[in-house]
Amino acid sequence: MLRPEEDAVVTAIVLIQAAAERIPEAAQEIADIDGVTEVYSCAGDVDLIALVRVSKHEDLAALVPGKISKVAGVLNTDTHIAFRSYSKRDDEAAFAIGLDDAQ
Repeated sequence: MLRPEEDAVVTAIVLIQAAAERIPEAAQEIADIDGVTEVYSCAGDVDLIALVRVSKHEDLAALVPGKISKVAGVLNTDTHIAFRSYSKRDDEAAFAIGLDDAQ
C-alpha cells in the first residue's frame, strides 16, 4: 500500500492533538507507522505534527483515520495536503544560475 519516501507523490502535514500524558508514546507510535516520515512535538495549538508521504491519495485516506487517529492518546487530527514544496536549497540554486558566467 505505502511506498518508501523516494517513491511518494502525495505529501501531507497532519496536525495532531493528543492527551498530554501520552504525547511521547503517541509520537513514537505515529513515527513507526509506514508512510510517516517525521513527527515533531510542538508548543502551540497542536501537540504533534506528522509529515506523511504516500504514493496516492487513497493511501492517505487509509493512513490518517485508519492508523494515526487510532493511536492511543490521539484526540484529533487535521490534515493538510501539500501542493508544492520549497526549500532553501532550491532558492540558492535559482539565485546561482548564471553566476559562473558573470566572473
